[in-house]
Amino acid sequence: MDITLTQLRYFSEAAAQLSMTGAAERLKVAQSAVSSAVAQVEKQLGSQLFIRQRAKGLLLTQSGELFLKDANAVLAHLEEIVENAKGDQSRVSGVVRLACFSTLAPFHIPELVSRLKAEHPELVLEVLEADAAGCARALSEGQADLALCYELGLPENVAMNTVSSARPYIALPMEHELAGETALKLQQLSDEPFILLDMPHSRELMLSILRNAGVEPKVRYQSASYETVRTFVAHSHGYSILHQRPTHSSTYDGNQVAMVEIADKVPELRTVLAYLRSQRPTGRMRAVAEAVHAQVAERATISLAKNTR
Repeated sequence: MDITLTQLRYFSEAAAQLSMTGAAERLKVAQSAVSSAVAQVEKQLGSQLFIRQRAKGLLLTQSGELFLKDANAVLAHLEEIVENAKGDQSRVSGVVRLACFSTLAPFHIPELVSRLKAEHPELVLEVLEADAAGCARALSEGQADLALCYELGLPENVAMNTVSSARPYIALPMEHELAGETALKLQQLSDEPFILLDMPHSRELMLSILRNAGVEPKVRYQSASYETVRTFVAHSHGYSILHQRPTHSSTYDGNQVAMVEIADKVPELRTVLAYLRSQRPTGRMRAVAEAVHAQVAERATISLAKNTR
């Protein structure tokens, strides 16, 4: 069977972009070259890999999904062979596609890009922001090599390693009578309106935290935007439960939010780096993972130093 590595690359990129045109632009080749390569692969396999949808792009068939996993594994293994042959494991180049949970992106991505530019100037990080389902889908469909996300909603075909763990806290208006407390029982807020971070899996987690503490939440407003939720709180429209902790209390419009610890027993939420179990991690992927872990470790050290002063 005569399937070339170029054909595999073209097929893999078409699957990642779900578009022949998009793949051609990424690969800097003619669209006809991508279409021809995919057609040749389908002919060799005797199986349709894509459903062509007029004006809607491509859709992977079941055979296409299975073949994509194997094709990406072959390409990753080839890359590792080349890296080993070069001998210099510290030097990596090329593109890594990272899916990032949208509320984590502002806390991690800009600094990560700066770190990678300094440590690996020939490495390009492309970022796709998404919710939990979007991160899982990006991995499964080959649109991302890695995902930086919470451990929520990840399928069994995804492996993960922990980056950090965060305990939830209560966000209160700065002028709230309990804003100066070190910690509060959630029952103390049972009669007050709740501002919900309305994202898949995050939504269910926040509501379960309250209900496990015996509180039936009175949801007044909800938003998929982390910062919008904080701003609702700052304007005294209610309280919220969040995980990410900014280094300052200000919202976009200059108001203030107090962060108060939860006295109840509540679960911590892990931030993870995820990737397909069937995918062999490349040198580029390892470089990004190492940078993420180093960045989080440095922040933890700085935070500990501030808290012990």
